[in-house]
Amino acid sequence: MQSQRDLSVIVSGDLSPTLHINDIVVKAHRHANLILWAFESRDVCLLLRAFLVYIRALVEYNSVIWSPCTIKDILAIENVQRHFTKRLHGLKSYTYQERLKRLNISSLELRRLHADLILTYTILFSYVNLDVNLFEFCSAVSTCGHQFKLYKHHTNHCASSSFFCEHIINVWNSLPRNVKFRSLNTFKHSIDSVDFIVFLKCF
Repeated sequence: MQSQRDLSVIVSGDLSPTLHINDIVVKAHRHANLILWAFESRDVCLLLRAFLVYIRALVEYNSVIWSPCTIKDILAIENVQRHFTKRLHGLKSYTYQERLKRLNISSLELRRLHADLILTYTILFSYVNLDVNLFEFCSAVSTCGHQFKLYKHHTNHCASSSFFCEHIINVWNSLPRNVKFRSLNTFKHSIDSVDFIVFLKCF
């Protein structure tokens, strides 16, 4: 199957992100191993900082374009952080969710969801200029939730249903009324307190 690399993202003929995910996961595990090998210090804060700067940036670059929808691909990415945190001093016996809480970090899947919501906000409220209309506000007034709900077009095409502008609409429309939309910063802080567990496939 033919594939092309564009803006460091591998795009396959069927538009599946799997080839790209496999590529960055191999690199991420290799770099994570190098961090644990290169630093003599076992200080958790130091090693975590190195991971966040060098590894998490690698597996999140342009994630809106290739964000996975299958459990297999989601797990492959999440395992990069899962395996690294398990090798940190004193954290091996804890579950992954417990390690995240102790390290005060989020799962990679949740971070991608937040990134998708933030991009949606910037598009809807004209922080970025696009030549196409990716979203359409609902014309019907809803008494539940917030006032900026989006219309969701029905599609039977598997590839298009996994696109950012398709899969994020259900999440966006589910945002509670107490989410603040008055500015980008207030929106970012508001979604930090929202429970998105129903939208996470690998919690």
